[in-house]
Amino acid sequence: MQVQPYLNFNGRCEEALEFYTKALGAKVTMLMRFSESPTPQPGSIPATAGNKIMHSSFTVGDSVVMATDSECQGQPTFTGVSLALTAGTEAETAKAFDALAEGGTVNMPLSPTFFAKRFGMLTDRFGVSWMLTSAS
Repeated sequence: MQVQPYLNFNGRCEEALEFYTKALGAKVTMLMRFSESPTPQPGSIPATAGNKIMHSSFTVGDSVVMATDSECQGQPTFTGVSLALTAGTEAETAKAFDALAEGGTVNMPLSPTFFAKRFGMLTDRFGVSWMLTSAS
């Protein structure tokens, strides 16, 4: 069994994929646009979908994250959940933290804690909440 996050960027998925590729070295492994749907059901594709992303999958390290534009309204909301990223070193953690914080909000700066060399929390420019930890 496996649990994977599936993020709804509500019309900003392509922008998010480009951001995570740059910020985290993410690799897009699958991308299908609404216009490429082989058998769309009547009413299943939003009128605003155009060339938006129906489904995508990307990796960050060994983790798989899926993403979509879904309703294509342009206002993604992510409440009640955070993505936890553990980097191998303090330098890797700081680099990822700074990149994800660009255009976002730092909720807790990276700092030493009793459970990690460095830990910090932020909300990125898309509203996705992140918790970053240094493994060593």
